[in-house]
Amino acid sequence: MFSNKDLKGLIVPLFMEQLLVMLVGVADTFVVSYAGEAAVSGVSLVNAFNTIFIYLFTALASGGAVVISQYIGRKEQDTAGRASSQLLMVSTVFSLVMAMAVLVGNESLMSLMFGQVEKDVMEACVTYLRISAYSYPAIAVYNSGAAVYRSLGKTSTTMYLSVVSNVINVVGNLIGVFILKAGVAGVAYPSLIARAVSAVVITYLCFSAGNPVRYSWGHIFRWDGGLLGKILRIAVPNGMESGVFQLVKVALSSVAALFGTYQIAANGVAQSIWGMAALVGVTMGPVFITVIGQCMGAGDVEGAEFYFRKLTKISVAGAALWNGLILAVTPVLMKFYALDPEVKRLIILLVVIHNVFNSVAHPFSDPLGKGLRAAGDIGFSTFVSLFTTLGVRLVFSLILGIGLGMGVVGIALAMCLDWIIRGFIFWRRFQKGAWKRFRVI
Repeated sequence: MFSNKDLKGLIVPLFMEQLLVMLVGVADTFVVSYAGEAAVSGVSLVNAFNTIFIYLFTALASGGAVVISQYIGRKEQDTAGRASSQLLMVSTVFSLVMAMAVLVGNESLMSLMFGQVEKDVMEACVTYLRISAYSYPAIAVYNSGAAVYRSLGKTSTTMYLSVVSNVINVVGNLIGVFILKAGVAGVAYPSLIARAVSAVVITYLCFSAGNPVRYSWGHIFRWDGGLLGKILRIAVPNGMESGVFQLVKVALSSVAALFGTYQIAANGVAQSIWGMAALVGVTMGPVFITVIGQCMGAGDVEGAEFYFRKLTKISVAGAALWNGLILAVTPVLMKFYALDPEVKRLIILLVVIHNVFNSVAHPFSDPLGKGLRAAGDIGFSTFVSLFTTLGVRLVFSLILGIGLGMGVVGIALAMCLDWIIRGFIFWRRFQKGAWKRFRVI
């Protein structure tokens, strides 16, 4: 069903899109720093909070992408279009509810979460969160449209949209900070505008008569319990898993804060490098969903098994090359940081640990897991992910980091142990073929 050219057309634009987002994020942070320390602190704190909602919207879109991909595989484009319309409807309603809740309780939420921060930082948090909340529907609507286009294999469209969106964001930040002197609002409104533009454009494209799968007004304003049930049966476990992961991440950030200033600094810089190193895994997840979903929708179980193996090989090879490249440039990058040599050595050690296991274990624990979900093996993969996140990553972070005094190195090793155990279980699940008996549609 997918030639090497087709797979390249899926993977390369997705990778470039994620790389662009990461690089623009670095530029974004650089520009925001000129708005003052309070603005930087407020933006960073609220972005951590916003990530929870972004993960929820992404989980909902991923559930829709699995269902849409399977109907495309069955050559039922009309039903795929109905599912797309239902995804847009439920995403819009959910995001509006979340936005209204945050707008009503933003000051209370910020006081509850960050009540100990200084007054000017709190004011920045409240301002940035209020403006960010207006963009929640735009994020959800864009994710819905992106799910449609990725299910169709048209990842170049989302890549170009990402380019436009990020240019708007960066240029807007420059204007807001350096020309309008608007402080935190000067970096919040450009994000809102960029997200709104992306949402409008992708929605317009999804209504295009030239698309084999497209939105329909009649089905957007109709409650189809059957299709929504199929979408939510995947989206709800995904959202639960993402929520638990974020809570554990916040908890481990609190644990890392116990290890002293130099370890906190090293962990912060290392995590920013980890984010860049993890791009292959982030890219391959949607590819697994599209390819495996279409194969299973077409009833081509043998084809799905073939692409499981092929995509896993691509993931491992791509992750090894990319992580090796990031690892090679890390010592050079350290020369540009005004940090103590001890901190730099710890950063390099953390990057070595992460990149080795991100190459050999992460492709089996994350992209492969998304492939199992795309095949319909949802309950098992969700249970395993929750178990390893809580029972391995969290528990062993406490044992290694605090109990054995390994600090942030212990937390990094616990993360890698999570990947190893989860990846081994998922690979055995794939090999035994238990995923073949499940059906999404």
